[in-house]
Amino acid sequence: MACTRREFLMRVGQAGGYGAAFLTMQHLGLMAVPEASAMPLAMETGSGNGTKVVILGGGIAGLVAAYEMGKAGYSCTVLEARPRPGGRNWTVRNGTKIEFKNGVSQTASWEDASYFNAGPARLPSTHKTMLGYCKELGVPLEVEVNTSRSSLLQSDAAFGGKAIEQREAINDTRGHVSELLAKCIRKDALDQEISKEDREKMLTFLRTYGDLKADYSYTGSERSGVSRLPGAGPDTEVLRPPLDMHALLDADFWQGMLFEEMFDMQATMFQPVGGMDRIPYAFAAKLGDIVQYGAPVQEIRKTEQGVRVGYTDSKSGATKTIEADYCICALPITILKTIPNDFSPRVKQAIAEVGYDSAYKVAWESRRFWEQDYNLYGGLSFVVKGPVNLLWYPSWKLFSDKGVLVAGYGVENYSEFGKLPSVAAKVDASRAAVEKLHPGHGKELKNPMYVNWGEIPYNLGSWVGRGPNYVPGRAMQYYEGPYKEFIQPDDRIYFSGDHCSHIIGWQEGAALASHRAINMISQRVQIARVSGAAKSQQV
Repeated sequence: MACTRREFLMRVGQAGGYGAAFLTMQHLGLMAVPEASAMPLAMETGSGNGTKVVILGGGIAGLVAAYEMGKAGYSCTVLEARPRPGGRNWTVRNGTKIEFKNGVSQTASWEDASYFNAGPARLPSTHKTMLGYCKELGVPLEVEVNTSRSSLLQSDAAFGGKAIEQREAINDTRGHVSELLAKCIRKDALDQEISKEDREKMLTFLRTYGDLKADYSYTGSERSGVSRLPGAGPDTEVLRPPLDMHALLDADFWQGMLFEEMFDMQATMFQPVGGMDRIPYAFAAKLGDIVQYGAPVQEIRKTEQGVRVGYTDSKSGATKTIEADYCICALPITILKTIPNDFSPRVKQAIAEVGYDSAYKVAWESRRFWEQDYNLYGGLSFVVKGPVNLLWYPSWKLFSDKGVLVAGYGVENYSEFGKLPSVAAKVDASRAAVEKLHPGHGKELKNPMYVNWGEIPYNLGSWVGRGPNYVPGRAMQYYEGPYKEFIQPDDRIYFSGDHCSHIIGWQEGAALASHRAINMISQRVQIARVSGAAKSQQV
């Protein structure tokens, strides 16, 4: 016997309460669903009993989805192509092989304690989801020193190419700018912009901000460092003379000086003790046999009741299939381009439109000359011009004899580094950058390891590409087009990964995208059950 929508919704409410009726109205298109809502997880224990979910990809997005859905009783299977969990969350240690799709192969030959994070290497304090998982899973964290005033800035255009400490460049710039502004205020040049009442307050601020003298001149500051430290007896502190403002303008240090001001880069930052991959391995330990390794996906198909996924069992070489009620696809878009599927035309078009950036890193094992000779513990140094523009000093095991220095991190495509003709040329460029910042120490670098994510199988890129003309803070074309397709389900297939968030390239984005996907599946399952109960009442 047929019934109206109103009658049906009344029965849903009677069977499942207001919340069920609310969700049903959203599902029927009677209420709008926020496009990118990041609702907290709301799944009751046992609410997923009897529902099978296949999760494609054992990176952070896939692991988070399996972990949370397992709590609610869903029967999950994770298919991961690699023999390890984590995806881009990958820590290179002694004996690790880096194999490119073009046949290049490297093996780390380092001391057992040495490592570097080939993918993500820091956890901002604002990424509360990932920090929460570290606490929940018992992954110990330590501070990642993301910025240091002892780190260096180098420009061929100024100071004879000599590297300058950040403390010196930052505070001398501040002093010179404060002096200029104070002169303008004292000469009434800013009368239209500042009231008489605020004039003295502004001058007081500038004296403090720029460390100016009583006559508002800048002659140097202890903040910029000293040429001689104070000691006992007659050993007094000797300040450095201030750097010339014209030379600072020529140097063009601004990007390096302001790096730590970016929201995602501000202290305090964290890292797991022993390597970033401690996080996916902690998830994997909880999930056990739910994660099937060596299982690259070969096809993704829809069925009348859900999905069917074909994959290869790398151990036996056999092709297998798995059927489930729902699928969470957490594979990189670059990989989806290579897998036969019957996605809807809108999703296929979105996949076709997306390209990925190819991030790279070059890492060396070395005596910790940066600590022992330069008093430099963690942080990043910057080179203004050249194929390699930064050095990233390790924050782990400070004061030990050896460490791993990352001498080069950026995007290969659209870059000078990417145009270098060979791996050897790229390694040479990395060593040359170290020489610019730490003359004479390039010879101490040993056992280089080079990662190019565009050449890593099962990734073929690092994150959704922003193009050569990307301007930070400006909406990417991706969010105006393909993104809108990935954050909506394709029948019973839901997408996840950092590309389904507004935090591209971060683990936090991957985790939040999975939270959203499993919330949508949970709501759909709840609606189906309540609808079934309502129909049984009708009968």
